[in-house]
Amino acid sequence: MSPQDLLLMSVLSFPLLVLCAAAKDLTSFTIPNWVSLGLLAGWMPAAGAAAAAGAPAGELLTCLGVGFGALVVGMGMFAMRWIGGGDAKLMAAAALWLGAPGLAPFLMWTTLAGGALTFMLIAARRHARDFVGDTGPDASHWVGRLMDRRGDVPYGVAICVGALAAFPYGVVTRAVILPF
Repeated sequence: MSPQDLLLMSVLSFPLLVLCAAAKDLTSFTIPNWVSLGLLAGWMPAAGAAAAAGAPAGELLTCLGVGFGALVVGMGMFAMRWIGGGDAKLMAAAALWLGAPGLAPFLMWTTLAGGALTFMLIAARRHARDFVGDTGPDASHWVGRLMDRRGDVPYGVAICVGALAAFPYGVVTRAVILPF
């Protein structure tokens, strides 16, 4: 396997891992630590490749600052019980990859996707019994937990949508993938 293949695999780990996070959050309301750690581990070689491809060192250092800032904000949101701990870590790991150029699109798309997801869940939870009656999945099944009126919103899905939509704007993506 060539170094370019390894580099491309490293960069493509971002969309694959955020999709894993969304699927896991949707089905279990948890985002495993290995996803965020995988994003962190994948960023290191991808950032090195971006530097080798000519990305300014200042932009890559800014990625670290953006990721750390997102972690601090996410911890605050977790402390206020607005989001879960896995959401906070996923948001920080995604922000690390996206850096300053991808931050605004990431936040915009995450917010829009989160709002749409919340409204869809409210509607689905309100009307689920109209469609399936009392024979629908119980709380032991992930769909039953998702349809629980008092249930949480799997915000990792919205973070995934925002991260994927902002991925083309990220520092690493612009330096490594777009030149291909």
